[in-house]
Amino acid sequence: MVQLIVGKKGKGKTKHLLDKVNTEVQTASGNIVYLDKSTKHMYELNNKIRLINVSAYLINNSDEFIGFISGIISQDHDLQQMYFDSFLKIACLPDDNIDPIIQKLEKISDTFNIDFIISVSVDEADVSAAHKDKIIVSL
Repeated sequence: MVQLIVGKKGKGKTKHLLDKVNTEVQTASGNIVYLDKSTKHMYELNNKIRLINVSAYLINNSDEFIGFISGIISQDHDLQQMYFDSFLKIACLPDDNIDPIIQKLEKISDTFNIDFIISVSVDEADVSAAHKDKIIVSL
């Protein structure tokens, strides 16, 4: 399953994402990974959540990002959820066309039974009709 938290930059998407991940870790039976562009939120996350600073890795485009995600999944068979903050930056998306990468994440989710919760700086009106049903928070 892919879920989206959408809204313009500075509207509070990260707070919603952090609240959701810290709530979910209480009942999760598997592992949770949180990907961000820095370690700024390290102390706001429960210590059971693995934080990965994506900018520390040499990811230059969305295909490399999908490869990075696949590598994480291949190393953790107990992975249950992945949270992505600053999605446009960590996925190296120069514009806000998230459709192709969301479709790939859906396939990965279906194949490996992993939930992706994504914070993306896009207005709800700019999300394609195919993905509007994935929006859980719009700011």
